[in-house]
Amino acid sequence: MTGEQLFLQQLLNGLTIGAVYALIALGYTMVYGIIQLVNFAHGEIFMIGAYFGLSLFACFAAQAGAAISIGVLALGLIVAAAGSALLGFCIDRSAYRPLRKAPKLSALITAIGVSFVLQNTVMLIYGAQDRYVPSLAAAGSMDWMGVHWTAMQGLIFAVSLFLMIGLQWVVYRTPLGRSMRAVAQDPLAAQLMGISVDRVIAITFLIGSGLAGVGGVLFGVYYSTINFHDGYLTGLKAFTAAVLGGIGNIPGAMVGGLLLGLLEGLGAGYLSSQWKNVIAFGVLVLVLLIRPRGLLGERVGDRA
Repeated sequence: MTGEQLFLQQLLNGLTIGAVYALIALGYTMVYGIIQLVNFAHGEIFMIGAYFGLSLFACFAAQAGAAISIGVLALGLIVAAAGSALLGFCIDRSAYRPLRKAPKLSALITAIGVSFVLQNTVMLIYGAQDRYVPSLAAAGSMDWMGVHWTAMQGLIFAVSLFLMIGLQWVVYRTPLGRSMRAVAQDPLAAQLMGISVDRVIAITFLIGSGLAGVGGVLFGVYYSTINFHDGYLTGLKAFTAAVLGGIGNIPGAMVGGLLLGLLEGLGAGYLSSQWKNVIAFGVLVLVLLIRPRGLLGERVGDRA
């Protein structure tokens, strides 16, 4: 493989996982943008979404090594999105809403506690070993300019792009989006204008958690295995992507996810795959030192 082919291949690989990071990062940035909470349980919601998909796939691919059709995958994405959205809603209702007026540190510690509860619950139910995720049946591939493209990579790009464009439309073109932006800017003023702040926050958790669930299924099918601790590391990387793009900024989360995936892919190709985590968290440190607001972020108000 020539140097140009290596670059293009790692560019493709990096953008593929970057699209998944972007889906997860959107949940982090939406919640932070509205209630200034870093929801550290969000990575576990991503992981549980992958297990929702795995449980559904097991009904259609009972034999070891069996594959799933595109229809089953689509059903898995819907089930994972719905289940993860409901889980995010329940977490907000039971753990975060009672702490709305409490110091920010209380909610942050609670988020970390919820993360460990979810992680260990999945471990007790599914076990600590890696679980095999069925591959996509008849998943074709092609070589172009010496670069190997797979159908799953194309599907990840298509689904991620569709969801990200859809979210942009909801936030900037619908009454719900205007309510979300109003609550993010000033919750008290929004409430005085007749906006139900708790309802907007609940919907934000529903949307962000649903996107994470979709990302979990795509992640599992792409890598063929999942584990109960995947949410911890992948969630931190997605948080890094949100910070890189500008925490609280939706386009920034998209850009940050793709850029982080790109840096990981190029680092794995030119250095070693063992350096991926070093690169990801090194980027987080550099961004916090050089530009704490992120690439597209704006100055955060006093309530942060």
